[in-house]
Amino acid sequence: MLGAAREAGVEATVEQPLHGSDIVDTFEGLVASTGASMVVIGLRRRSPVGKLVLGSDAQRLLLGLDVPVLAVKPTA
Repeated sequence: MLGAAREAGVEATVEQPLHGSDIVDTFEGLVASTGASMVVIGLRRRSPVGKLVLGSDAQRLLLGLDVPVLAVKPTA
């Protein structure tokens, strides 16, 4: 995916940070330290009950970051 972005002329990097207790704080720090203008996150399939019980880090990132967040769902 990163190769396709670069071939299209899009400047992009991929980071997979280790996080502590709060994922939003981790990403806020990463956005600040890198000057990122956008965050792309991958989603995983989870049942509605699983979302209710475990919460949704993706939703917290979508609502909690000050930069645009693109959430990509899995194919197949």
